[in-house]
Amino acid sequence: MNTILCLFALFAITFARPGDIYTDKYDNIDLDEILSNRRLLIPYIKCILDEGRCSPEGKELKLHIVEALENDCAKCTDAQKRGNKKVMRHLINYEQDYWQQLVAKYDPEHKYSVKYEEEYKNKP
Repeated sequence: MNTILCLFALFAITFARPGDIYTDKYDNIDLDEILSNRRLLIPYIKCILDEGRCSPEGKELKLHIVEALENDCAKCTDAQKRGNKKVMRHLINYEQDYWQQLVAKYDPEHKYSVKYEEEYKNKP
């Protein structure tokens, strides 16, 4: 799940073009602003968990989470890869309950999440 957050990506929010890379349309989203404001962050998480309404970006993010995780974000731009790391690091360290819910939904066999937890735990 290279992005749970592509959640985790969440935020490397993407529109895919088949066989190509994800669009860079949202590469300039201010992830720091979203991550530092739970009022902005939680709706994205709830969208991805199918527990809330989704913005257009949230809908696109949900469409690509599994593929991005399975393929180590191979179709992500460099900015999206950096964003994915930032989001996952934040979720692992500061939103553990939501992180666990996302893992249960998108990585129930823990194929990807263990790697990210080891890499990002206690590294803000």
